[in-house]
Amino acid sequence: MKQTDSTLPGRAIRAAALLATLGLALPAAAQQAPPVAPPAAAVPQAAPAGPLSLMQAVEYALQNNLNVRLSQLQAELNEATLRQSRLQQLPTAQANASQTWNYGTNVDPLTYTFQSQTTRANNFSASAGLNIFSGFQVRNTIRRNGLDYQAALLDIDQARNDLSLNVASAYLQYLLGEELLRASQLRIDTDQQQIERTQKLLRAGAVAESNLLDAQAQLASDEVSVVTAQNQRDLARLQVAQLLNLDQARTSSLQLQVPTLPDPDEMPAMDADADGTYQIAQGTQPQVKAADLRVQSAVRGVEVARGAYYPRLTFGASIFSGYSSARIARKLTGDSTIVPSGFIYQVTPNGPQAVPGVFAGILQPRFETLSEGFGSQVKNNIGKQLSFNLIVPILNGWQARTNVQRSVIGVKQAELRAEQTRLTLRQTIQQAYADALAAQRRYASNKRQVEALTTAYRNAEIRFNNGLLNGTDFNQAKNNLAGAESSMIQAKYEYLFRRKVLDFYQGKPLDL
Repeated sequence: MKQTDSTLPGRAIRAAALLATLGLALPAAAQQAPPVAPPAAAVPQAAPAGPLSLMQAVEYALQNNLNVRLSQLQAELNEATLRQSRLQQLPTAQANASQTWNYGTNVDPLTYTFQSQTTRANNFSASAGLNIFSGFQVRNTIRRNGLDYQAALLDIDQARNDLSLNVASAYLQYLLGEELLRASQLRIDTDQQQIERTQKLLRAGAVAESNLLDAQAQLASDEVSVVTAQNQRDLARLQVAQLLNLDQARTSSLQLQVPTLPDPDEMPAMDADADGTYQIAQGTQPQVKAADLRVQSAVRGVEVARGAYYPRLTFGASIFSGYSSARIARKLTGDSTIVPSGFIYQVTPNGPQAVPGVFAGILQPRFETLSEGFGSQVKNNIGKQLSFNLIVPILNGWQARTNVQRSVIGVKQAELRAEQTRLTLRQTIQQAYADALAAQRRYASNKRQVEALTTAYRNAEIRFNNGLLNGTDFNQAKNNLAGAESSMIQAKYEYLFRRKVLDFYQGKPLDL
């Protein structure tokens, strides 16, 4: 027979699509107390033995999901950036050493004389510098990077909350598939019993053969509903396994608990309206806190850019020495020579007269010219230097002013993003609250419809067994009841999911 939208397969497909849409469309959930995050590169933990509860599935996913681990690595990068900016306050120091060979005509690096020979030269130096003042740029950079690091930590919480709700969505889709499957299997049992009764009535001549054919067609239709529910359940289980980052072997063996969930009319009334939930979530949501921190970071960015207007004062100290193979030294040999310096005169009545054969001389020691040793040159050539450097910016192509203007615009963008985050949060909570109320009302009306259609179906079954109702009308009554039951199950799980979302925004644990 022709399948209509009110039959169980159509309802089941629509229910699965609806819950899938709910899971994908949800933003972040409310922040819980931030747990200690595991190392980002940690090896995935083994899945717990036995069927997983929702809480166990969420905890396992938080330890092994790749998106959460990527957020942790990003936070580690921000921490390294913060640590480096703090180290910028320390002095800088470096040591240099070089060795060169000069050929042909060259200038000796130590004597600064022109020479035409091959020389080997060594230079050694060590220097240190300290930034005394740079327009408070270092201090403001540290504060800005600190705010970025705090925002990155909140991004981890945001990723964990998003993952938690995605796991809950897939988990509830699995439970929906299980409940639809149970309902479909019960209808198949009823169909088989009906076929047996119809066959007996047909052999007794109480009903026409068309009634048996209609019953068999209904059984085939309900078997399609079973396959549809099985596919929905298996796809939901696969989605849970993917969120848990399970391999193929553990995906095949994954089992989920199927708890008995209360109906919406058995649950306590929602204790908060949309505005009350928003006020709670606004103070606990990690994306709101992260957006506010990024506004503060952008303000610090303006201060960093304005630091380029100020003069810069630095202090430097250095020590250096060197060696040149062309440098020579004079060394006493121990011998000496007398160098004539003139005649010796004596006073006579006729005036001073030179004494014949006698000369005056100077005793001059002898020296040996040698290349000065490496150690003595390094020791004798040591030089030291202290310096203060002041740089006053005058004109640099308006780069500083342009950077300040960009930073100011960045602050405005961050403020708008923070406002947009709050607006999105408010709208999401309002939508979840409205959807929960609508699902609750729809469940109540569907429940009344199921009760009425159940009575009508029982009456139709009695008339059909007595030959007073044809198979087509009887199957129509049965399909109407199946459609109403499917709509009631759909409304139940939509309400449960929206209720859990609102509870999570209020800081309550995510559990069934």
